[in-house]
Amino acid sequence: MVQKLDTLIESPSQTAGPYVHIGTVPTYAGLGGIYEQEIGDSPIADGAKGEVITITGTVADATGWVLRDAMFETWQPDAAGKFAGDAGADPAVSGWSRVCADPESGEWTLKTVKPGSTTLRDGRVQAPHISVWLVARGINIGLQTRIYFEDEDNSADPLLNRIEQRPRVDTLIAKRTGDGEYRFDIRIAGPQETVFLDI
Repeated sequence: MVQKLDTLIESPSQTAGPYVHIGTVPTYAGLGGIYEQEIGDSPIADGAKGEVITITGTVADATGWVLRDAMFETWQPDAAGKFAGDAGADPAVSGWSRVCADPESGEWTLKTVKPGSTTLRDGRVQAPHISVWLVARGINIGLQTRIYFEDEDNSADPLLNRIEQRPRVDTLIAKRTGDGEYRFDIRIAGPQETVFLDI
């Protein structure tokens, strides 16, 4: 006899906590030997075309406390602005990765190729950027944001131009710190809160 399911109620939502790491990046969580190489370890393979860059940063809460268990996924096009699966896309660029903060310092590092501009269906051109989906302890629903670059022309980007509080645009801009090196710190809340997207 099949039991009716009309008496069940939705269970409460929970934060990512430590379990998201166990399920998605087990080596990082201390469970070695599951994968030879962590899934999503890098968005590029050897031979990727374009400028190879390194972005570093931290994820901090409203008090400035660095979250050492932050994890995020990135999605980006190749150096020519083509996504994996597009005609002519660079086969050495998957464009997707998982990035974890160092459990001691909270610092994270993403090594990739600098993405090219992409064109929307209506013909508008987006400035080079990397999309980010972020989870950490205390976050119930993953946060979405983007990484743009200060040495690119971002003036016509459709998304950046929709931000009414213009000083907040700066929270989406990675600062160049050296040759092929950038800094991008994410703030969950507070005076310098990163712009998050409702998508």
